[in-house]
Parts: sequence; C-alpha cells; structure tokens
Amino acid sequence: MPLALLALAVGAFGIGTTEFVIMGLLPEVAGTYGVSIPTAGFLVTGYALGVVLGAPLMTVLGTRIPRKRMLMLLMGLFIAGNVLSALAPAFGVMLAGRVVASLAHGAFFGIGAVVAAGLVAPEKKAGAIAMMFTGLTVANVVGVPLGTFVGQTLGWRVTFLIVAALGVVGLLGIARLVPELPRPEGGVRIRRELAAFRNVQVLLAMAMTVLGFGGVFAAITYITPMMTGVAGFADSSVTWLLVLFGLGMVGGNLVGGRYADRALMPMLYVALGALAVTLAVFTFTAHTKAGAAVTLVLIGALGFATVPPLQKRVLDQAAGAPTLASAVNIGAFNLGNALAAWLGGLVIAAGLGLTAPNWVGAALAGSALVLALVSGALERRTTRRVARGSLPTAATAATSGTSGTREAAGAVPAHH
Repeated sequence: MPLALLALAVGAFGIGTTEFVIMGLLPEVAGTYGVSIPTAGFLVTGYALGVVLGAPLMTVLGTRIPRKRMLMLLMGLFIAGNVLSALAPAFGVMLAGRVVASLAHGAFFGIGAVVAAGLVAPEKKAGAIAMMFTGLTVANVVGVPLGTFVGQTLGWRVTFLIVAALGVVGLLGIARLVPELPRPEGGVRIRRELAAFRNVQVLLAMAMTVLGFGGVFAAITYITPMMTGVAGFADSSVTWLLVLFGLGMVGGNLVGGRYADRALMPMLYVALGALAVTLAVFTFTAHTKAGAAVTLVLIGALGFATVPPLQKRVLDQAAGAPTLASAVNIGAFNLGNALAAWLGGLVIAAGLGLTAPNWVGAALAGSALVLALVSGALERRTTRRVARGSLPTAATAATSGTSGTREAAGAVPAHH
C-alpha cells in the first residue's frame, strides 16, 4: 500500500478522536462552563449536523481546487476548530469550534476516499479505502480512551490541543506523501457531480449507509446505561467495553475492505444480515457480562464491515463524478447516527426498557439488507438487458454495478 494512505489514516485518526472523545468528557466540559449535561450534549449533536451539512458544502466550495490542496485546507480547518475548542472562554465559542472542526470531517473522508481509490489498482480500491478508514477505527481503540484519560487527569482543554497537534501531523503527512493529483478538466463540475444523484443505485447505497450504520448507533448511543443498568457492569468498565467495540470496528473494517474487492454485494448481504440478527440477539445477551462483551465486539465488526463496500459502491456507481457523492455518503453515516439515537431515545422514553434500542437497530439493519437485495436485483436485471443488447453501451457506465467494477472504478483516477 502507498505511504500516502498512511498520511490519510493519520488525518482520519485525528478526526475520529475529536468526534468521539467529547462523549467521555461531557461532565468535565459541562462543569467548566456551568451548563447541564443535556446542554453539553449539543457539542455532540452540533458536530454531527456539521458533518451532514459540511460534507456537500465544503466539497462544492473546493470544486476548482486540486484534491491534495483541498485535503490540506480541510486539515487546516480541522486544526483551527480544535484549537478554538481548546481555548474557548465560553460554551458558545466551544460549540462554534466543534462545528468548525466538523465541517472538515465529511469532505476529508469523501475526497480522501476518492484519492485513496486512485492510488491503487482497480481491484484494490476497497482495501485502500479501508486503510484510510482504519485511522477512524483505531481512534476508537486508542485515541478516545487516551483522550478521555488525559482530559480527566490534565483537563479537557489539553485533549483538544493534542488532537489539534495530530491534525498538524496529518497535514504535514499529506503535504509530504500524497502525490500531486491532476485537477479534473475544468475542475469538478457541479452539474456533472449532481447528476450522480439521479442514479438510483447511488441513492440506494446512501440509504443503506443511513439505515445500516444507524442500526449500529441505535445500540451504541445508549451503551452506558444498558451496560451498567442491565448487564451489571461498573461505570469504570464502560471505557474498556468501548475499546472492545473499537477492536471489532478495526477488524470488521479490514475484512470488509478485503472482501469488498472480491465480492462487494455478497459482502453487504452477509454483513447487514448478520448485523440485524446480532442486534436482535443483543436484547438477550445484554443481561450477562460475558454475552454483552462478545456481542459488542460483533456489532463493531459487522457494522464497520459495511463501510468500505458501501463507500466503494458509491464511488463505482458515481464513477464519472465521484467526489460529491463520496462526501455526501460520509454525511449519510452521521445522519444514520442522529436518526438512530433519536429513535432509540423514543423507545426508552416510551417505557420499553434500556435494551429496546437494540430492536430498533435490528429493524434498521434489516431494512438496509432489503435495500441491498433490491439493489442487487436491479443490477442483475440491468446486466441481462445490456447482455441482450437492449441498452446502449454508454448507459452501462451510469447503471452497471460491481459486476462492472473494473470499468466503473477505472474511471475514478481519470478525474484526479
């Protein structure tokens, strides 16, 4: 794998750390500013919404900027947001810093996925995307627990300064290791990029992202009360349970990347189906410590096994104009997080118990599996029509799926 992927992974590590570490530091931040925990929770919500809005916004603003330079600018924005958060004299300024940092998130992963895919041979694209996302998953195993520990012992402001320093390392790595990529002719054309959203397969892939990843976060958002109130873990054990979840994420991400390059749709069928079953079973295994711990690892693994194939699916289907679609799909992950957290809160508030969000997660993952089966059926039908000669060859690039991955994916580097 090219060293440039390491630079992208370092940037992803910093972004993943700042996204999730705030959850472990909410009491400290709330205490500093004299606000309630629910009010401090806006630092989580504001970040998620910033990702959803920032992904397309920053991508569109950067349409005429070469991708390497845009990645460097995004890391600069990320650094500025974290420094602002670390030094914020008031809660409103802290919230503004979180939003500034979040604006870089979606576009960085979206553009980074396109760059990563363009650095390797067509048959290794999903593996390259997975390598970049490894930075995000490792952040949950290493960055978040360490950041939480530092924040609780040395002060949360120190944590955000360290995250900003990670951003500097990522920025220097991109400057040094990522090759200069030729700008698409005339820049990234907005009209052509928007045309990708008329492709039903692109929309199906994004819907799978929202529902599939939403399934994971329906359960994980409420993991602390579930593990302490149902499984019987001590509060101090939650950090290590999240490390187990993170280890599952790392493994699932790498496996998903490897097998998505061989059989993308079958990988999605297996991962989404197994995720739906595991989330449903979690309702029962959450009542024992050992069962809860094992299930958490599986949820992390199965959830992140869908990330490289879904991101590659979007790149393949929007092959002629992948940048905006790739970034919007990153926003779709966060939209799934927000939707699932809301639905999970509704069932708990309705008095259905602390394990009820697991059923919500199972239903969301099951719905994503249904969409995957529909997408695969449409793809096979299109392939048969092309084989019979009833569709013009030019249409193939817009509608063919991963059975034509080499042709579709091969179009990506041409626009770097």
